[in-house]
Amino acid sequence: MIKTQHLTKRYEALTAVDDLSFEVNPGEVLGFLGPNGAGKTTTMRMLAGFITPSSGTASICGHDVIEDPLGAKAALGYLPEGAPVYGEMTVGGFLDFIADLRGLSGPLRRERLAHVIERLQLKGVLAQTIDTLSKGFRRRVGLAQAIVHDPPVLILDEPTDGLDPNQKHEVRALINDMARDKIIVISTHILEEVEAVCTRAIIIARGRIVADAAPAALVARSRYHNAVSMKLGQATQLAAARAALAAVPGVESVEVSEREARLTALPRAGAPILAAITELAGARGFDLQDLHQESGRLDEVFRSITA
Repeated sequence: MIKTQHLTKRYEALTAVDDLSFEVNPGEVLGFLGPNGAGKTTTMRMLAGFITPSSGTASICGHDVIEDPLGAKAALGYLPEGAPVYGEMTVGGFLDFIADLRGLSGPLRRERLAHVIERLQLKGVLAQTIDTLSKGFRRRVGLAQAIVHDPPVLILDEPTDGLDPNQKHEVRALINDMARDKIIVISTHILEEVEAVCTRAIIIARGRIVADAAPAALVARSRYHNAVSMKLGQATQLAAARAALAAVPGVESVEVSEREARLTALPRAGAPILAAITELAGARGFDLQDLHQESGRLDEVFRSITA
């Protein structure tokens, strides 16, 4: 597992990470979230052994990152923020270099290199120098070096940064494939990524943990949990529809978007209101283009927790 106990990092008067304690077990994909400056990257760097904690401990698969750094690093695949690589090297040369560092040889070496090259679609750029690649391809090279030795633990700092939607889908599929038998920690500011691939989310603010739960449980804390949204075909019905929705038992407030001709009824304490609103819309003859119940909005929960 990954385990931290009272992990803290201070820079003179600034406490970047403040007394973090958590565990991550095999099969978990942990989303590590927080606003800029919250301490996400500093925590990732301490886990990876690049920064020494001011106090507290961290271990990777039982190897203390300070007392047994080589053991911890051998069990770890790490994609740093910005995916720093050697720009003057070709992609193929760089991956060979990483395979050497990881002690890969023989059939296993050939198998692992072929796997990451195919999985991350790097075959067409193997002969190119890294500094001539697009940001997206450099990110894929960074991911390839992180997984080439098939580590039991992956720490990925903004893994889809710079990728287009198709490439993001491929990387998320890769993460889902690997999650069955690995521990994966993803530091990200992309909330949709958390909902797409993570089984658990930790939110930190000002260096401290402020939430630790499954994404669905966090979404359920949103004031939009069980909210009902409807889009009308006629904007002239907005005023009447708003008044009617506001009178439904269990509705706390109604938001209106005149530009989209959309109303959103927010429930009181997450009460189920879909059935009552569906019945109301039919009885009043609203010209409905769309009507659906929301599960909640993670971005709204994130803002409320970290503000």
